[in-house]
Amino acid sequence: MAAMSERLTSRATRVLHLARVGLHLARGVATAGLLYPFMSTARRREEVERWSGELLAILAVKLEVSGGPPRAAAQPLMIVANHVSWLDIIAIDAVLPVRFVAKSEVRAWPLIGWLCAQAGTLFIERARRHDTARVNESLAQVMRDGDPVAVFPEATTTDGDTVLKFNSSLLQPGVIAGAALYPVAIRFERADGTLCVEAAYDGDKSLWDTLRLMVTQPEIRARLAFLPPLENRGQHRRELAHAAPEAIARSLFPPARDNRTETAGGLRAAAR
Repeated sequence: MAAMSERLTSRATRVLHLARVGLHLARGVATAGLLYPFMSTARRREEVERWSGELLAILAVKLEVSGGPPRAAAQPLMIVANHVSWLDIIAIDAVLPVRFVAKSEVRAWPLIGWLCAQAGTLFIERARRHDTARVNESLAQVMRDGDPVAVFPEATTTDGDTVLKFNSSLLQPGVIAGAALYPVAIRFERADGTLCVEAAYDGDKSLWDTLRLMVTQPEIRARLAFLPPLENRGQHRRELAHAAPEAIARSLFPPARDNRTETAGGLRAAAR
């Protein structure tokens, strides 16, 4: 138990981290409310990238990126990733500012929901099927207009030790727009390389619960692997919804390690 406590941050350090997060959030709200209306799209992206990188630093999150993050291209662009935490959004934005799709409940989060809306997040009411069609058309047009989009097709979060089945309907905007689909594998680790379940926003955890757990860690490694784009010419969305999680699972749980087993929910690492 003593050895475990030595690897955790002190109470004073946790309070300091949380206070700095609060100040950084307030600064983000002020920037979005006062300056965003006067910023160009490119300038907004730069601000989102900088703000996200600073938040990671405040939370002692070390970002490690592999593969080639896509840049401006002639064709529309969609990122499809496994979903572990709200921190996924911050990590991706620190590398490549994109427009996200989120469940409508996020819009009601104090301050953060408003910030997400100002950053261009599109909210979907999953219980209303016609709302999906509306968002699909909106997202397709967003990509045609040159803004990259990111979705989490698992439609829920995990603790990071599995990749669930992808909801093919969330890939439909990419099919409509003829977008290049880039799978991104996301994993959070503690300083010793073990899975950082403290960063996961899963189960019954609230956003506040996750934040309090995260600041117990002296360091969190956020690993983002940008994988080669999927073929999206004449492909059905179900084919893409099968290929994307397979590619992500291979990146997270290499078969050579012999640590993958299939479950009803998806591909899971047998060992952490």
